[in-house]
Amino acid sequence: MSATETARRRRIHPAWVVAAVAFLALVGAAGFRAAPGVLMVPLQQEFGWSTTVLSAAVSINLVLFGLTAPFAAALMERFGIRAVTATALVMIGAGSALTVLVSQSWQILLTWGLLIGLGTGSMALVFAATIANTWFAKSRGLVIGILTAGSAAGQLVFLPFIAMLAQDPGWRQASLLIAAGALAVVPLVLKFLKNSPADVGALPYGETEPEEEAAASAAAAAAPDSERSSNAAVRALQVLKRASKVRTFWALVAGFAICGATTNGLIGTHFIPSAHDHGMPQTTAAGLLAVVGIFDILGTIASGWLTDRYNPKVLLAVYYQFRGIGLLVLPLLLSATVQPSMIVFVVIYGLDWVATVPPTAAICRKTFGADGSVVFGWVFAAHQLGAAAAALGAGAIRDSTGEYTYAWFGAAAMCTIAAVISATIRKDKSDKDPAPVPVAAA
Repeated sequence: MSATETARRRRIHPAWVVAAVAFLALVGAAGFRAAPGVLMVPLQQEFGWSTTVLSAAVSINLVLFGLTAPFAAALMERFGIRAVTATALVMIGAGSALTVLVSQSWQILLTWGLLIGLGTGSMALVFAATIANTWFAKSRGLVIGILTAGSAAGQLVFLPFIAMLAQDPGWRQASLLIAAGALAVVPLVLKFLKNSPADVGALPYGETEPEEEAAASAAAAAAPDSERSSNAAVRALQVLKRASKVRTFWALVAGFAICGATTNGLIGTHFIPSAHDHGMPQTTAAGLLAVVGIFDILGTIASGWLTDRYNPKVLLAVYYQFRGIGLLVLPLLLSATVQPSMIVFVVIYGLDWVATVPPTAAICRKTFGADGSVVFGWVFAAHQLGAAAAALGAGAIRDSTGEYTYAWFGAAAMCTIAAVISATIRKDKSDKDPAPVPVAAA
């Protein structure tokens, strides 16, 4: 029986089972993304550490979160999606669990920074792009949107509980909750997260004949041993060398660096401490971020649907500009109580939070073909470097001025720059011919 006939007999295409498990894995890995903003104040109160010290730990995490991504994409190509994902979840769980033992500031740099940074980096948004590109021949934008929303769902699931535990009985129990969330998904990953459609005798969803992508996979399988055994680091660096010659790559890098600065780096890390500065209880501020997570799910899925139908560079420009407007007015909205205007901000910012991911991944795939997932990994690395710089910079601004106002205004200006860059992305020569690029090309 052919792969096509086998696929037709299935009621549910196995790609959707893989996507569901991938979604749960992203939810489990997302627990720490909700943690720093909530745990920062309790750690300061117990150990007397400055905002800058804790921001440095978050910055290390964000840098590794980003720089690990392209290498993780290459590792998934070589060792399989399942092995890399399971290992990453174990690292996140170990890093979070060991946090309860810290007593010195350098130890938080190792747990929050090194261990969790490497783990979450291997479970970064490049994971969503890899799943979509491997398992789906159509509706890729929608699938990336749904999987990206997994991180938002994780924030929604974990954040209220982390905030409550951080208050009573304490932040250590909150850290153990994050560890449990990551480890609980590992058995599902090992059992159901298959590496490719070929593992279950199927074609990618939406593909009726093994055409260009199957041919590309066959060509890769037929490549000389020296090419197929090339390690993941070499593969990732070769892709970076090729991509760096293309203008679109640098436009995406610049825009996504600003995206990271204005989400994970600034709002994700400093919104709760900033709201606390204005007299708002931590649990209330955490609840607002949870609402961001709710609308993030809706916005990201909608963005994936739009990406399948409209010009992705136009979508990026609109998303960035709306985000900049929100950041510009945020200092006027912060107060001890939640006003209707703050609810409007939370809804708009939630819809826009990672809506940039599906169009960015689509441009990577269109421009770089078979290299698209690894290229997206490098673009995501820029996202996290921007986030790290913003997390550290905003902490320093808070320590030196006593408030975050200049950080919000600076981020708003950067969003306008990202909107202009995105709107002016040109078609590179490779845009017209998105054929796969040979893995061994120099």
